[in-house]
Amino acid sequence: MQIELVTKEDLQLFRQQLLGDLKLLMNTSEPKASEWLKSAEVRKFLKISAGTLQNLRIAGVLKPVKIGGLLYYRSRDIEDLLNKKA
Repeated sequence: MQIELVTKEDLQLFRQQLLGDLKLLMNTSEPKASEWLKSAEVRKFLKISAGTLQNLRIAGVLKPVKIGGLLYYRSRDIEDLLNKKA
């Protein structure tokens, strides 16, 4: 069994590399929008009432996914809906 020693210089170099990588990750351009939105977020974004959102669901315009009693909508579906109306 071979024993390798880790020196203070090795740890310092690792620390600098780690901090550099973290800074690079944190300085990414813009934060990505969430892929899934809750009903309240969709209503606020589209500026519609709960009834209107329900009508969109019933008509099949928006198809939510139900997880744990909450409805989630794919953000791409919302974008597609807005692009169709434009």
